[in-house]
Amino acid sequence: MAIQTTGGHVGGFLQTNRTDNWWVGPLVTFLALAAWLIFYFLRAMEGQYYAVGPYLSPFYAPLIYADPSQVTNGGAHISHAFLGTWPSWWPAFVPASPALIIGMFPGTFRLTCYYYRKAYYRAFGHTPTGCAVGPAPSVVGGYQGETGLWIFQNLHRYTLYFAIILLPFLYYEAASSFFYKGSFGIGLGGLLITANAVLLTGYTLGCHAWRHLIGGKLNCFSCDGVSRNRHQAWSFTTWLNERHMLFAWVSLWWILFTDVYITLCSRGIISDPNTWGTF
Repeated sequence: MAIQTTGGHVGGFLQTNRTDNWWVGPLVTFLALAAWLIFYFLRAMEGQYYAVGPYLSPFYAPLIYADPSQVTNGGAHISHAFLGTWPSWWPAFVPASPALIIGMFPGTFRLTCYYYRKAYYRAFGHTPTGCAVGPAPSVVGGYQGETGLWIFQNLHRYTLYFAIILLPFLYYEAASSFFYKGSFGIGLGGLLITANAVLLTGYTLGCHAWRHLIGGKLNCFSCDGVSRNRHQAWSFTTWLNERHMLFAWVSLWWILFTDVYITLCSRGIISDPNTWGTF
């Protein structure tokens, strides 16, 4: 039974006086993130059909290791892997999938992202589900912000560096997608991979931690010792930051869309329109 609490809000899990469709946002967020995660883990555990011609799925980029035996099943050639053949120390019960290695780095960056915290706190944790909506019983009177269970969220400022380091590799893959057997060409897959790198750059450089790092911590941009270029960089990041949620969602689904496209090409289900002909 709902009870009145401090401030006039209705108490009790999911209880509220709101009359709008406040539940739509959290529900859509839950379904979208859950679907994305399920798809990612299925693809990562598969470890096949992630490469075709000069294209490499963003789930597997940068390619750390490669299994030569998987080339016939849509795997990348060993020459594409930065560290060569798959290591012998890899546990036998875990699929030899490069996506399982590389995914943890951008994954932790997104997990600790300020926007995604809001998204899954509401959609999955119900802490709370929405403004003026009763939170889950487990957090009523016990939520401690980032000083309790969620203290690991402060690692975001460090996962930022991993995300930034990955960007040059993504642009390397983008550049490589325009060369096949020593010949320059343009294909739809290459355009998708390039757009993926650009969108992830927009998401990464719109990060609150990056904005703070390059200028947000300053009290004065016109003071001595602060360059004009730094203010311009901060202003550009601010523009991205204002659209952080947009870049977060578009870049997330663009990764999946690009992977689906490359997978379909790798399986021979569809053909990539390009200037080389067929792969």
